[in-house]
Order: sequence, then C-alpha cells, then structure tokens
Amino acid sequence: MSTPASPPSVLFVCVHNAGRSQMAAAFLTHLAGDRVEVRSAGSALADTVNPAVVEAMNEAGINISAETPKILTTEAVQASDVVITMGCGDTCPIFPGKRYLDWQLDDPAGQGVEAVRPIRDAIETRVRALISEVTSN
Repeated sequence: MSTPASPPSVLFVCVHNAGRSQMAAAFLTHLAGDRVEVRSAGSALADTVNPAVVEAMNEAGINISAETPKILTTEAVQASDVVITMGCGDTCPIFPGKRYLDWQLDDPAGQGVEAVRPIRDAIETRVRALISEVTSN
C-alpha cells in the first residue's frame, strides 16, 4: 500500500511589501484548502502588512493577520516545492531545483483600500491559475 503524497508546498516571498505575499498566501489557502501547503515570507524586519490589504481581504471574506510574515530563510525556500517571488527580481536567492514564478504587481504600500482592490483581484486570478498548475502534477 503506497503512502499518499503530501500536498505541494508553496512559499510566497515579497521583498518590498509583505502585503502581497500575505494576500496571495491567504487566497491560495482559502481556494485550495488542504490540497496545497502554503506559507508566506517577508524579507526584512521592517516588513508590515498595510491595513488596507487587511480590509480588502476582509471584503473578500478572507481574514489575514496584520502581523509580519515569517522572515525569508534558506530553510523555508529549500522546504518548498514552488517559490513565488513577487516583484523581487534578482533580490531573491535562487536555489537549484526550485520552480520560480515572479509576479510584477503594483506595490500596495501606503495606499488605501480603493487602490488595493485591483491588486487583490489580480492576485486572486493568478492564484486560481496556480492551483491548477501545482495540483495537476
């Protein structure tokens, strides 16, 4: 009897603003349920989640924390099947054998909920596509 495969692990990393990684991780957790293991990471101790991000996600029926996501570590990347960098470019360390996707999205830092809503919706669209990709393998 074979052991069931563990769900794919996805790590969202945003260097400049932790809100994007929190939004994406929250959507993936909400939409994929137990099919995907999800984590998010910031890159610096100063990373915070914009209150407008929290409000925009609450509007979508998803509660996220305003707390800083776990800081990016080598171990977090190595433990993940897929690493999603969000606007990081070359600033995120690359590890052999990892799948990387880089989403260039407007940064919601310091913006109100009206500006965050389109970003939230773009992330939701991409997360829906990601679920199909990572669960079909």
